[in-house]
Amino acid sequence: MSIPQTGGGPIENKAQLAEYLAAGCKPKDQWRIGTEHEKFGYCRDTLNPLPYDGPRSIRAVLEGLRDRFGWAPVLEAGHIIGLEKDGANVSLEPGGQLELSGAPLDNIHQTCDEVNQHLREVRSVAEEIGVEFIGLGAAPVWNHDEMPVMPKGRYKLMTDYMDRVGTMGKTMMYRTCTVQVNLDFGSEADMVQKLRVALALQPVATALFANSPFLDGKPNGHKSWRARVWRDLDAARTGMLPFVFDDGFGFDAWVDYALDVPMYFVYRDGKYIDALGQSFRDFMRGELPALPGEIPTLSDWADHLTTIFPEARVKKFIEMRGADGGPWRRLCALPALWVGLCYDQSALDAAWDLAKGWDAETRDSLRIAASVDGLAGKVGNLHLHDIAREVVAIAESGLKARGREGAGGMLPDETHFLNALKETLETGQTPADELLARYHGDWQGDLNRIYADYSY
Repeated sequence: MSIPQTGGGPIENKAQLAEYLAAGCKPKDQWRIGTEHEKFGYCRDTLNPLPYDGPRSIRAVLEGLRDRFGWAPVLEAGHIIGLEKDGANVSLEPGGQLELSGAPLDNIHQTCDEVNQHLREVRSVAEEIGVEFIGLGAAPVWNHDEMPVMPKGRYKLMTDYMDRVGTMGKTMMYRTCTVQVNLDFGSEADMVQKLRVALALQPVATALFANSPFLDGKPNGHKSWRARVWRDLDAARTGMLPFVFDDGFGFDAWVDYALDVPMYFVYRDGKYIDALGQSFRDFMRGELPALPGEIPTLSDWADHLTTIFPEARVKKFIEMRGADGGPWRRLCALPALWVGLCYDQSALDAAWDLAKGWDAETRDSLRIAASVDGLAGKVGNLHLHDIAREVVAIAESGLKARGREGAGGMLPDETHFLNALKETLETGQTPADELLARYHGDWQGDLNRIYADYSY
């Protein structure tokens, strides 16, 4: 979600930064689930990506959602760049990927209803203007020059910066999509355990949801090219964060890490001010070159936290960031996986027991193996398929323990949302494997067939 943050007075001392994070601590009965997913839009007849403007465009889709379904517009410099309603947001990624950032909800039945309603609304608007949407981890055919550019100041700054710090930043921005879930924590200790589990097991999510085996119209040699992209984006703000596993890690350590991540911007009066590569520590001393003499506010700190992109990250909640965007049915499986692992203490303990013996090199090697080979990935005697079986079983036990009913009691708990993952475990076939089989089989190498067969 990349709408600017609001609220919060000036930062007078470093302790306020950790206090900001700690303010996210909630009692268990207030823990919520926020699901986000991105998708690519394209013109049905030409198969070209959607431009921002015109009769068949991202703007037309946003305006259709606004006018037909009561979403309130979010504007930047007079351009509609997002929507808000009932605690949820619709926003734009740099290449026009349409993102739903769902409201914080009590259970997965509700969050899945929200996803389903959103996709029905989008399809209703899109059908009338000859537009389709597809859920994949990476754009399969379009090259970088074909991707549109959205009218958001944040993205212009980021685009200009990416080639200075890595090789794949612009590919991430314009040609990838993800699905992620945001979860709460009850205390600093709870945050620490959940973040360690999230980082250690993120490669399992990458493997299970691998769905980006194509780029530039052909196979790319990876089951999750999106995950490959993140490994060469910007080392200062990405990765598996080995310091999180150090003794004594907590909110203060996260603050120190975030303070050392170079800034992108400061948002003032509706405009993004270039602070690329500058230091938030200097900002706190009133020495930021972009705004000399000014000190930051808590909303500046909140904005800065949105520019940090590890495999899992802390704000006032924890974001699980390792999964490719995917087909409709699997969008509810990701929150089911992580809620099952994190919202029942016995399940969380079991998940940590599974991963706590891995060192930093093993965790990073699993990340690479998941990107290249999906569930077939191996690191020494660790097989991702075997680990994933254990992880999904732990998640199922956690969902059963939660016992959250749905459909007026007709659905006894949330475990059925894991069915798509169970099928993947039974067959060993991730979405990427299925796509590659189609490409080499009945599609006969014609990757344009993916649009008709896999769009929402």
